[in-house]
Amino acid sequence: MALRIALFGGSFNPPGLHHRRLAEELAARFDQVKVIPCGPRPDKPTTTEVPPIYRAALADLTFGVVRGVTVEHFDLEQASFTRNWQLDARYAAEGEVWHVVGADLVTGGRLGQSAIQSSWEKGRELWQQARFCVITRPGFPLDAADLPPHHELITLDIPGSSTEIREAVSRGEPVGDRLPPRAAAYLERYGLYRAPVPGTWSRGTLAGAPFRLEADEDNPRARELARTLPDSSHGNPRFITTIGGDGAMLRCIREHWRARLPFFGINAGNLGFLMNAPEEVGSGAFPPGDIIFRQLPMLYLEIEHPDGRTSSTHGFNDAWLERSTSQSAWLEVSVNGVTRIQKLVSDGILVATAAGSTAYARSMGASPLLADTPGWLLVGSNVMEPANWRSALLSTDTQVEIRSLSPERRPVEAYVDGQPFGPAVAIRARISKAAAAELVFCSSHDMAEKIAAIQFHES
Repeated sequence: MALRIALFGGSFNPPGLHHRRLAEELAARFDQVKVIPCGPRPDKPTTTEVPPIYRAALADLTFGVVRGVTVEHFDLEQASFTRNWQLDARYAAEGEVWHVVGADLVTGGRLGQSAIQSSWEKGRELWQQARFCVITRPGFPLDAADLPPHHELITLDIPGSSTEIREAVSRGEPVGDRLPPRAAAYLERYGLYRAPVPGTWSRGTLAGAPFRLEADEDNPRARELARTLPDSSHGNPRFITTIGGDGAMLRCIREHWRARLPFFGINAGNLGFLMNAPEEVGSGAFPPGDIIFRQLPMLYLEIEHPDGRTSSTHGFNDAWLERSTSQSAWLEVSVNGVTRIQKLVSDGILVATAAGSTAYARSMGASPLLADTPGWLLVGSNVMEPANWRSALLSTDTQVEIRSLSPERRPVEAYVDGQPFGPAVAIRARISKAAAAELVFCSSHDMAEKIAAIQFHES
């Protein structure tokens, strides 16, 4: 028997408890529920008031804990609005697709005048062929003659609206009773729906909060430090404690960023740029009372392989192409569709976020960026041609494509945060519109202070 898949789309701007309760109800009736926050919509200008990276986080925080529910980021990531007929085709091979709609969208259906029939792209075709899960509310009667041919009716009494939440926040009113606790805390932390430009960092505390422990088991010092922490195996974690070096933090981010839990690192490695020093943690409340949250963007990457496949992934620090034989790589570099370097002869080339600019990018000669810099880096490795070119600073809305000019004779390999992705013909990179990780630093030695120390060669 085919899986029943409910497609629950919307702006979710922001998603509230009323949305989550509906998702829970759908999960009880369907095998899978796909929550699909939309990208920019001409008929809903409010979808662009808050950058998609925050809307993606709020959606994960609201729905991610509901069993059977998956949040799909493709519209937010691509700044697109996928029509329902396209969604129907996208998921048709996975099972029996049901479109979740409010009763207001089917009103007038018997006369061919419903919103679905009159305003949706290919709406009349969908009306006859697609399946609809129609949600009604008490007090809002629906004429059975208006229902589409293939429907399932659910009556729910779940008050609430995103508009009401936005308006309450703009008036400075508390909205903790309308949002899941972690989503409410995140919204408050970055000033969402309150200021024209949300913040990227905030002061706060996690002292005494339950946490999830991720210690590098191959690091004896990490195992030793883990034993000194308080037992936090009870309750729902509010952050992740990572013990090890920067490599351990990168692994943890790669595996757990969709949980949308802040990462608090304790250095048991060498440089530990993404970590807090053990002596800063102290022996009092864990973590210390005064901390800084930093939301740091990630990279969105598409890797084109020699066999014609294209794989996509996210990276936190950096990604690069590197020669895989003794011969130098010949690469073409395009920025926003314009070829900027027709032939780069080098060992390879790397893109790095501001957070990653202190890692390999720095060792290749680039200056590290401040954590809040609205930019990222493109850096060459042992560049022979063009002469004297080393690096470029890119704006956050830039897309870069790096393509091998001789993939057969001069093959290259792709890497993301140090992880091999195999032979590649090209890589496309940009700052992600949906993926980000929150890192937590002791206020006494925040990331900004670490970068300042590097820039001024302080020990």
